[in-house]
Amino acid sequence: MPQLAAFAILTFILYIGDVASIRTKSKLPSIFVCAVLFLIGYWTFFPANIVEVAGIPTPVVYLAMYLLITNMGTLLSVDELRRQWRTVIVALLGIAGIAVMLFTVGRLFLDYQTVIVVTPPLTGGVVSSLIMSQAAADAGLESLSVLAILIYVMQGFLGYPLTSFMLQREGRRVLALHRGGSWTGAIKAVEVTDKRTTPRLFRSLPAEYDTVYFKLFRLGVVAFLAWGVAQLVNPFFEISPFVLCLIGGVLASSLGFLERQPLQLANSFGFVIMVLMLFILGGLNRATPEMLLDLAGPMFGAIIVGILGMYVFSVIAGKLLGVTPAMAFACSLTALYGFPADYVITNEVVNALTEDEGEREVLSAHMLPPMLVAGFVTVTMVSVVLAGVFAGLL
Repeated sequence: MPQLAAFAILTFILYIGDVASIRTKSKLPSIFVCAVLFLIGYWTFFPANIVEVAGIPTPVVYLAMYLLITNMGTLLSVDELRRQWRTVIVALLGIAGIAVMLFTVGRLFLDYQTVIVVTPPLTGGVVSSLIMSQAAADAGLESLSVLAILIYVMQGFLGYPLTSFMLQREGRRVLALHRGGSWTGAIKAVEVTDKRTTPRLFRSLPAEYDTVYFKLFRLGVVAFLAWGVAQLVNPFFEISPFVLCLIGGVLASSLGFLERQPLQLANSFGFVIMVLMLFILGGLNRATPEMLLDLAGPMFGAIIVGILGMYVFSVIAGKLLGVTPAMAFACSLTALYGFPADYVITNEVVNALTEDEGEREVLSAHMLPPMLVAGFVTVTMVSVVLAGVFAGLL
């Protein structure tokens, strides 16, 4: 297959996934549609290495991962976490619930290696799934490598409707209080993201010199330093360079060396995400129909048990911190999909509950900030750290 033909086919599949998600208002996750089309392709006419044929070899994928995770670290704002400290604790305990339930109840029907592989993808998105899939493949665990991808593909089917249901319960409660004149919460939404500004260390630099290449250069320097630290400390104790890239992004943005979301500002975010999406979907080339049947039980069992543990722990945390069970569980569920699905689902619920703009502002002010912060904490921070730790346990 010619390189450009492979590239065109694969990007068209990603586009079909986006269209399906938009048309169904995220009820049909784009990643699921793409996974089905990839499987059909592999079982018919795709070459097994179609992703590499399209021009995306493994070294390019690792470069994309290092840059993306460092970029994710720049999103952290201490002010956001301080405002939403209850949300942060609830989200963290929700993730703890996943791990506790999988390592107790899950061990009744899943072996140790399976639990290690499925836990990080259940707490995050594409990056944690890719880290665990690659770690399992490197350990010679081909079926578990595929399972890490399948968990990422399928968990949204439970996460999306559950989140919508919980937010509708919370929204109806807030509306009843607001309409009765007894609502004491926020009325106007607070910005949960900082404005993008020139990094503090480079504010004296003329704007025309802050080019795309300069942004990518600085991002690459931070990622390289994080990787270098991992190599220096690994003889003494093992730590994933991806975890250090995340920390490096946080420190670099706090010190004024990196702006927030440099990949987006360098117009490179879409390409990097495309590389990772194609690579993780390319891992399905090892998935035979027989393997999928064998993995169906562990996959659905792990998802159900993990979500049950998340529910129990997040509700208990919510009761202790004064957060309603519905809101606490909704915040924890962001671990299954993250941004932008958390934003989309919340807005859809707000728009469905009322047509009054004032009421919509009240609902958005109450539900949107914690949902976005929870998604950031779970998918951006904790899932990468967990994947980095768990990958070393295989």
